[in-house]
Amino acid sequence: MIKCHLSRLMGERRINIAALARETDLNRNTITLLYNDTAKRIDLDALERICKHLDCRIEELFEIVD
Repeated sequence: MIKCHLSRLMGERRINIAALARETDLNRNTITLLYNDTAKRIDLDALERICKHLDCRIEELFEIVD
């Protein structure tokens, strides 16, 4: 199973869903699904935008857990 740490990263940076969606020009629903760790898939462009905006690596955003 893959765990998404977007909510933790956003909390550390004090960024809310609406602000991240606006600043990355991504759909709010895309951010919400990742934030709640319920997304079934993600577009690579969206992943790149989020990582660049949060100045993080993909490994910091996602983790494989058993």
